[in-house]
Amino acid sequence: MSVFKRPHSQYYQYDFVVDGHRFHGSTKATNKKEAVAAEAKVREKSKADIAESKATGQGPLTINIAAGRYWTEVGQHNANSDDTWRALERLVKFFGPDKRMSEISDAEVADLIAWRRVQKRWGKTQYKDEREMAAVSPATVNRDTTAVLKRLFMRARRKWKILLLNEPNWREHWLKEAEERVRELHEHEGDALDIAVREDYAPWLEFARLTGLRLAETLIRWKNVNWFAKTITTTGKGGRAVTTPITRAVRELLEPLKGHDEEWVFTYVAKRTNKKDEKVRGKRYPITYEGAKTEWQRTLGRSKVEDFKFHDIRHDVGTKTLRKTGNLKITQRVLNHTSLKTTSRYAHVLDEEVAAALDSVADSRRLSRSAKKDTA
Repeated sequence: MSVFKRPHSQYYQYDFVVDGHRFHGSTKATNKKEAVAAEAKVREKSKADIAESKATGQGPLTINIAAGRYWTEVGQHNANSDDTWRALERLVKFFGPDKRMSEISDAEVADLIAWRRVQKRWGKTQYKDEREMAAVSPATVNRDTTAVLKRLFMRARRKWKILLLNEPNWREHWLKEAEERVRELHEHEGDALDIAVREDYAPWLEFARLTGLRLAETLIRWKNVNWFAKTITTTGKGGRAVTTPITRAVRELLEPLKGHDEEWVFTYVAKRTNKKDEKVRGKRYPITYEGAKTEWQRTLGRSKVEDFKFHDIRHDVGTKTLRKTGNLKITQRVLNHTSLKTTSRYAHVLDEEVAAALDSVADSRRLSRSAKKDTA
């Protein structure tokens, strides 16, 4: 009998063998009917686990194990590793550490997304002025929840060679995002940012404004700088190599920074001694991803520039490049877009050239009519 009661225990136990493997434990049921039903579920799960083990050569892959392996192999090396850590923690918290990846279905992914959508931004309930904090945006849910879980499944399939037959249909779970706006920085706003930025952070911010690189891509090492080839190559979105030219302005910006740090290009000067972080007042330290985000927010506050995000610097570079060149392909290359379709969002700046062309056509028609009248 695989279901039985031990002396002095209120719960029924189970004990059975499947394919040479023994399984035993408590059913957590106090009556036999419920115990039999619980044992049947454990038996089916055990069969599935054995089948998975045979197929992969490994034990069942839990969300906790998958998150740990992903962090060790990929996440800790990301420029925004703190965000990756929080995203993985969020998944483990929702599903529970022992949740098998093979059991995560479309229905459970939908529940995960619904749970994440009602959470407040930055984990806070209200703004400093006591207004209620807004919920996270669909774009945030896509980026820090759905996409991260998808990466675990992809890693399991491609790298770990673990086949998860129940893999969700990710396309069905992608939330519709608001179309990304294209925000151009006005001249007086650029001047305000230049005045507001800390002197030690100024070269980093100027580099971003000269290149249009994403925040993580601006935190370059000297090994990324190839003076001979006149290019800077670093790792960008999706692990792709991102290359930007060393223009005259970029060269003039970088050369004075030599000697500040052996490895990192951009550094800051510690304002105070912090024994916990082992920082000494007056000494230089590499600008980190989190530090860059924090200082950007402070700079933005001091500048009084409104409705402008760090990523908008990239939009500003793209807009100004297209206006200057009139060439979408060049703008695509500057922004390191894989698809011209992505770059086409900047095409509105060419409306000025279109209007000028139409005015030219109209002027030609007027001249032609005037000439005909004079001839008549």
